[in-house]
Amino acid sequence: MTIERGRPWGERVASPEHLHVVPTDRDARNWVVAQRSTDCVVKPVGLGGGDLARTLGGGHPGRFPGEVTKATVDILRVEADGRTTWAVAHVIARRSWWRGELLFAMNAQFCGAYDVAPRSHPNDGKADFLQVSPAMSSRARYQARARARTGTHVPHPQLAVTQSAGRSLVFERPLVLWVDGVRWGTARALTITVEPDSLLVYA
Repeated sequence: MTIERGRPWGERVASPEHLHVVPTDRDARNWVVAQRSTDCVVKPVGLGGGDLARTLGGGHPGRFPGEVTKATVDILRVEADGRTTWAVAHVIARRSWWRGELLFAMNAQFCGAYDVAPRSHPNDGKADFLQVSPAMSSRARYQARARARTGTHVPHPQLAVTQSAGRSLVFERPLVLWVDGVRWGTARALTITVEPDSLLVYA
């Protein structure tokens, strides 16, 4: 069940025996894709590192075996120019950090060292979309990037932040897609859909 504002989420438990533990978002995504692609129910996974693990307050391989947080999270279905994949933490569409169109679709709060989506919750049935105006200057982007380390880059008149269960976009020109930190190809048309309660994790 997706979380509602003000309700407790997750529980502290002992990590299960024989739990598959992955070190990065990329590896968690590979775990999901391998099973989703064959219409299998995705098995639980331990998050030993990555942005989703950090969002849940984990991210330390040494926690396994031991006391960890058990929680159900959403995943993101990504459809682009006839191809489909899934993301556990985030999707980024860009040609450059410093000019042109730039989009973040966040299931996790963090992207590397940056608190990109301070209000993001990985089990609220929504993704946080942060879209950078193409008119935003390189200097303004540099300043916003510096503030993003503490999540103080928003609100900003050239950063549009929305929350929704899905979104379809068509870019002016093809952008490179990065799915959980891995370059996945280019696309001009992109649809991202939240699949609620799709993955049980330990972090």
